Amino acid sequence: MQKTASGEVVIVPRNFKLLEELERSEKGQGEMGLSYGLVDSGDTFMSTWNGGILGPPGTMFDGRFYELSIHCPEKYPAVPPQVRFVTKVNMSCVDSKTGVVNSNKVPAMKHWDRNSGIETVLSSLRQVMCTDPNRRQRQPAEGLTY
Repeated sequence: MQKTASGEVVIVPRNFKLLEELERSEKGQGEMGLSYGLVDSGDTFMSTWNGGILGPPGTMFDGRFYELSIHCPEKYPAVPPQVRFVTKVNMSCVDSKTGVVNSNKVPAMKHWDRNSGIETVLSSLRQVMCTDPNRRQRQPAEGLTY
């Protein structure tokens, strides 16, 4: 959703929003410590994405790279993407058996608005890594996946 100079609200179509996010990611304009992109460049619906989070310093995640699978449903960006960790992780917002992120426990997903995006979700997950008790929670051995 964007506002014009006259104050009108314009709802940006799903594919335009996703193309904008893809371009931003490919140009490296995003937040350091985060990465994301399409799994298949031929995915015309731009539904399936890979994501990555570099663990924040001063936490048990420090120095580790966490891979995520991101699905943007048909109603995106009206609804948040569905996110699942591929790399095994111990976090209060992640199902310990499947790696699925509980959207009610991630601020950017819980308080979603259509101006948010994939990077917003990844950044919010990285911030959750820094909260107590997550920052001190022991992590599985590196290289393990769900």
